[in-house]
Amino acid sequence: MALIKSISGIRGTIGGKPGEGLTPLDVVKFTAAYGSWIISHTNNPKVIIGRDARISGEIVSKLVSATLQGLGIHVIDLGLSTTPTVELAVPLEKAGGGIILTASHNPIQWNALKLLNDKGEFISDSEGKAILESAEKEDFSFAEVRKLGAYTKIDDYIDRHVQHVLGLNLVDVEAIKARNFKVVIDCVNSTGGIALPKLLRALGVEEIEEMYCTPDGQFPHNPEPLPENLRDISDKLAKGKFDLGIVVDPDVDRLCFMNEDGSPFGEEYTLVAVADYILSQTPGNTVSNLSSTRALRDVTEKRGGQYQAAAVGEVNVVNKMKETNAIIGGEGNGGVIYPESHYGRDALVGIGLFLTHLAKFGKSISRLRATYPGYYISKNKIELTPDIDVDAVLEAIKNKYSKQPINTIDGVKIEFDKEWVHLRKSNTEPIIRIYSESESQATAEHLANKIIMDIKEVITGS
Repeated sequence: MALIKSISGIRGTIGGKPGEGLTPLDVVKFTAAYGSWIISHTNNPKVIIGRDARISGEIVSKLVSATLQGLGIHVIDLGLSTTPTVELAVPLEKAGGGIILTASHNPIQWNALKLLNDKGEFISDSEGKAILESAEKEDFSFAEVRKLGAYTKIDDYIDRHVQHVLGLNLVDVEAIKARNFKVVIDCVNSTGGIALPKLLRALGVEEIEEMYCTPDGQFPHNPEPLPENLRDISDKLAKGKFDLGIVVDPDVDRLCFMNEDGSPFGEEYTLVAVADYILSQTPGNTVSNLSSTRALRDVTEKRGGQYQAAAVGEVNVVNKMKETNAIIGGEGNGGVIYPESHYGRDALVGIGLFLTHLAKFGKSISRLRATYPGYYISKNKIELTPDIDVDAVLEAIKNKYSKQPINTIDGVKIEFDKEWVHLRKSNTEPIIRIYSESESQATAEHLANKIIMDIKEVITGS
């Protein structure tokens, strides 16, 4: 069993003993701490909740609702929803915050509570730390019987979300409709199975092959949208009957596309393609995290904008986007953040913008992919014994490569012309994650292996 508490929320495997897994007691305690924080920050305590389709979701939702009501908070329950739908609903309903019940791309045994502020954005580091401390101390008090919170159910927010996408200035429904796209989708039997067909039909896509669109939480494969988990949709596309494939994760904030021949467009290139389209229409700046592809920087600079890198984590990307007035940003895991809509990763917004781009491009999705720089990322990790000082190891590597451009806002990122390697320590275990990128997979892996050898030499030498 596992339970991971972080500044952005709490996640864990269902079952086990309190404090060791995500048990009902852990859900209640953590929700109570968050609810108490909401009460202290608003005169009209109201919280939006929504969940993905995983099988533990209904139970967790009932626990969260009852706890919030017990604190005197008005709960607005969107039911089966998506992460970006809840994010949109919070300010529209003038709520004090929101809780998304989803473990994102984690397997079926996991669930989580993701916490939002009154803007529908993830809470800050300091706010998250305060909530964690409150939960640990059980520093909360429940309401008396005449002051219990109300409960309201709203069932149509995904429809409202779809209409929101259609209303974005750079989403061209007529252009998409004119292309007569034939699309196959994989929604991993979660809430994307509700949202994507609605959106695509509203965008004028008439031929849609739905794979795994029953929102029952029975994931047919590992739900992380990586090429090795997408063999079924790849095989379907390889038969040559569709123009493209679309894949989302269980809570619909990550988005990836598949080429017409079944090959991956590349999860890293979801943001690159959308940003290229946005920048072609509205010059400006972009942001992604340090572990994302250099291709976004190349595209941005080609369009006359400036690119900035943020520490890993959506809240860090959002903060950097606000700081630099970025008009598009996100993460290389298929997370598109478009401030014209809202400051959160949104696969539905990403689909609307990408299909507009592809429609106006006028050629195949594989031809579109070929217009972008070709980079390859290698993802590795090295496990260390608990007695090793990870910070000292990273400092030694930084000193070894001190003549290269180095970024230390999140671990150590070293640049070698158009290649880079990024080293980050895990917050929960003695592991250094090592991401590297180059213009060939072999070179990216060689670069990662070189850094791994350097790390081993530092450890041996110390």
